[in-house]
Amino acid sequence: MGSVPPLARLLGLAGLLPQIACAGALYFGPQDWHDPARAIAFAYAALILSFLGGAWWGIAAAAPAAERRRSLGWVWIAAVTPSLVALGAFVPWAVGWEWPEPSLVMVAAALLISLGVDARLQALAPRWWMALRVPLSIGLGVLTLAAALA
Repeated sequence: MGSVPPLARLLGLAGLLPQIACAGALYFGPQDWHDPARAIAFAYAALILSFLGGAWWGIAAAAPAAERRRSLGWVWIAAVTPSLVALGAFVPWAVGWEWPEPSLVMVAAALLISLGVDARLQALAPRWWMALRVPLSIGLGVLTLAAALA
């Protein structure tokens, strides 16, 4: 992460703190904290997943016009997918089905899979993009999975 601008690195790593707190509450906190911690862990992971889609949209929008016309159609689709996945993961809770474990696993998997899109965008993103994205996506994905398994 040494190539990542200091503020981006600091804010990115700070973005793991809510999920660390939720996992801590689930593993070490009283039982009364478990349901709220799972709900917050899901909401935060879904929010960040949607944020990633917005980042991908921004990278595609900032690409040179010739590149956008020629080969970035997949990015526009990829950019809206995280929000739809997050919404789909929320449906079981909204309709009273089994929740939150399957939803947390779904969002955790999507966060880990998101690295594939990040890697394909690498040529258009800042040079340090993957140095930031890899630890953050793996970190948030694993913490979200830990919340599901608690």
